[in-house]
Amino acid sequence: MSSSSSLTESQIRKWWNDKRYLYNLGLFISGIIAFVLYVIVGVDLIMPYDEDFEITLFTIVFQGIGYLIMIVSANLFYSLGVSEDLNHNKENTDDFRENLFNLGFWFSVSLPFLAPLWLLISYFLEFY
Repeated sequence: MSSSSSLTESQIRKWWNDKRYLYNLGLFISGIIAFVLYVIVGVDLIMPYDEDFEITLFTIVFQGIGYLIMIVSANLFYSLGVSEDLNHNKENTDDFRENLFNLGFWFSVSLPFLAPLWLLISYFLEFY
């Protein structure tokens, strides 16, 4: 069942702007959890077999800066949600808007988990 809202363009932009905090909070939390998983996989599985694998203050800061750049990039893509909503939500429904937000949100917060997943896969391919 589709709920209609008939929001104006400025209301649509405000709707997306109001959701940005939740989006960024999700990115921040998923990044921390993914990094903790990366450390666990790296220390427990990779480090015993690969003496070059290390986690130092430098690598933590480097990865943190890289993640901040990723968050900025993700926010640029988030802005595309507004465009997609305005240009493709022909019936101007809340369902379309919510589904578009949820798709982008869950896709974005899942991306940081590719790093620990890649590390886990490399463990099984190289050392198991």
